Amino acid sequence: MEYLVRQARITDVDRFYALCAEKGAVPGGDSPIDAIGLLRQLVYLPNASVALVEGNRQLAGGAVLGLRPSVKSGGFVGTVDVLVVASGHDGEKVADLLIEEMLHSARRKGCTSVEVMLTQDTEFYSNWQGHGFAKAATNVYRAVVSVRTPTSR
Repeated sequence: MEYLVRQARITDVDRFYALCAEKGAVPGGDSPIDAIGLLRQLVYLPNASVALVEGNRQLAGGAVLGLRPSVKSGGFVGTVDVLVVASGHDGEKVADLLIEEMLHSARRKGCTSVEVMLTQDTEFYSNWQGHGFAKAATNVYRAVVSVRTPTSR
């Protein structure tokens, strides 16, 4: 199956939220935060990236990258907060596409590294390691993002 990776639009938020809820990637109803409202905001914020993968015009997966400034690392640090894959799709392939898109988006936004919280039993653990994520602290895995060299004027 051919998969298409693209940035999410506001019209995608409800489907993406439903997938996140199905996979347990969003807080329950007793949470003080409105996760669907936050997802709607993240679609428009320049310091975030929401990417989706579609197969046969169906949502196959999605991921959320948030950026924070870091003086210590000399730029922004991206954090992959969510990565979910819908049932019935090639999980390994969809996860690889989403991880690649998160790294690419982080590079475009000026990140020096990207972090993700993982445990040994995390789904797609080997995919993360295959993309260069290595243990940086307890359950925090980091991949260095190659920075473009500035063009001279």
